[in-house]
Amino acid sequence: MAPPPAVAAHGLSLGYGAGPALEGVHFEAAAGTTLCVLGPNGGGKTTLFRALIGDLRPLAGDVHVAGRPAYLAQTERTRLDFPVSALDVALMGSLASGRWWLPPRRAERHAALAALERVGLAAQADTLFGELSGGQRRRALLARALTQDAAVLLLDEPFAGVDPASAELMTAVFDELRSEGRTLLVSTHDVESARSFDLVLCLNGLQVAFGAPGESLGREVLETTYGSDLVILEEAPERPVRAITVQHHEH
Repeated sequence: MAPPPAVAAHGLSLGYGAGPALEGVHFEAAAGTTLCVLGPNGGGKTTLFRALIGDLRPLAGDVHVAGRPAYLAQTERTRLDFPVSALDVALMGSLASGRWWLPPRRAERHAALAALERVGLAAQADTLFGELSGGQRRRALLARALTQDAAVLLLDEPFAGVDPASAELMTAVFDELRSEGRTLLVSTHDVESARSFDLVLCLNGLQVAFGAPGESLGREVLETTYGSDLVILEEAPERPVRAITVQHHEH
């Protein structure tokens, strides 16, 4: 028998009280799989992740996650003037074990330091979080997720606002995690980067497509997913469509 999927959704419908915000979601990802979640702002990517971490109860259908997933949120509300170091942020990942009222154990400190080393921030362990660059702060938050040592990681637009050097380092970490047999779900707007994943899930209020990149990133699917936000760069017979998205943010 095949092992159960590490992450799955069947007939999933999600909402916040005024009807479904996302519906018709059905996918499975095995252990050691990388899954890219594509979709416009408001298309349901974060809503799906909230259901996978158990923060949002389905209106219909069900979700399955192997163990407690680690979650890197799209935005971080930590005040930059709050006096916590990069190591303190990484140690927050150990709170998932349920010992939040006790000082961190030696093993937890070692795990947090190892996570900082992995994301290239060992030398900044004692640096205040607010003094780190934007890319370094994102890597510190990734270290917090790594400290949880989870089999499944949910990474909501991890490269947003990140400098190229940090993005390259984080990509290398993601490759290592996959080689360790961990399952990664990564949401992004970057259509071209989605081609490097094992699977792609396209969302825009409902599931538009799911499957291997070669099957899920055709022009029709991308146009249905992004509408007028999609810009086709190149289209030729027997070659993948090259496209980018232009996202409009409300301030």
